[in-house]
Amino acid sequence: MVDRETSPPTTSVAENGQPYAFDPFAAGVSDDPYPHYAKLRATHPVYLHPAGFWIVSRHADVVDLLRAGHSVEDDNVTKSRIHALSMMDQDPPDHTRLRRLLTKVFTERAINRLAPLITGLVDQALDRVERRAAEHGQADLVSELAYPLPLLVICDMLGMEADYHWLRERAEVLAHSLEPVAEPTPELIKAIETAETELVDRVAAVIEDKRRAPAREEPDLLTQLIRAEDGGDVLSDEELIAQVVLLYLAGYATTMNLLANGVVALLRHPAQLRLLRERPDLDANAADELLRYDTSVQYSRRITLSPHEASGTVIPAGATVLAGLASANRDEEVFGPSAAELRLDRPNARRHVSFGGGPHHCLGAALARLEARIAIGRLVRRFDRLALADEIVWQRLMITRGPVSVPVTV
Repeated sequence: MVDRETSPPTTSVAENGQPYAFDPFAAGVSDDPYPHYAKLRATHPVYLHPAGFWIVSRHADVVDLLRAGHSVEDDNVTKSRIHALSMMDQDPPDHTRLRRLLTKVFTERAINRLAPLITGLVDQALDRVERRAAEHGQADLVSELAYPLPLLVICDMLGMEADYHWLRERAEVLAHSLEPVAEPTPELIKAIETAETELVDRVAAVIEDKRRAPAREEPDLLTQLIRAEDGGDVLSDEELIAQVVLLYLAGYATTMNLLANGVVALLRHPAQLRLLRERPDLDANAADELLRYDTSVQYSRRITLSPHEASGTVIPAGATVLAGLASANRDEEVFGPSAAELRLDRPNARRHVSFGGGPHHCLGAALARLEARIAIGRLVRRFDRLALADEIVWQRLMITRGPVSVPVTV
């Protein structure tokens, strides 16, 4: 219990007496943000950015913030109509209602049935990698594996055509609508609106086709969402479209970066790569350790509904707070002195917070784990000479983290 409206953040001065400044938008931070996170945890665990938003970076504080029931509805982002209606950007009771309806069809049984499909898609992707490397001397694992795999899986689940390039172009534009406290240009706003309209129109047309189609013995996920009911409650057409687009964007982008980040981490840690090749029994734990070590979602946003205390600082009500998921995943208080190291046999790897927490814990966590376990395990065992062919260039985004490409030789 706190009895103050607010208290000074632990961010006023650096060790040299000068004002401490952490700018997550600065050039170079996206290349390796983890030393910055380590300093935040050690000396400025509750950081007030000059732009007016807060960052909490310690594991205990992040978990507490995610579980506290604060709002996810924020006007300080370039929010599209899709995000405004999606479960990801709704508070209770709307979020509770939408999640209950989606959970009815997004079951563990349905996810586990996808293992043979994922295995087949991975093997096809690895065939492409091998051909590309034979023809050009190297292959890009983002283009050939990390990008198409999650898109093909989610499209198969939804019973929709997988138009790679069309979907990727629009998803990359809409990713900017997730960035906080941005100052969007008129051109970016227009691009987001256009991408949203085109994606909404395509999904709406598919939904209409599904409504007219005869009933199937084993309906796809989209058909199940159309029919989903809870005590007479159903998804409206706009809500249905928003959830499908959310599944597209979340199912594709975050898993793409998870796979790419995981492969880069392994190729930079040859001893761990050898361990994974020799120990298939580690596949599941390795997926969680790779999620912990370099997560594809760096922050999760909350708006405080009441004063919130973290590490002795009281954040006022109405504040935009970024829960530092990636920083929490490297917290020495939880993961010990080896927190900055990649250890595929780490006993408590699953204590990472890469899937968020509280009411907004990622609905697709089981699917992401399954895709990572199968894809990375089969990749490293098929190509015993797998190696990076060039330096990694990282995307220049704050919320999400992933490489532009992963060029490899096989």
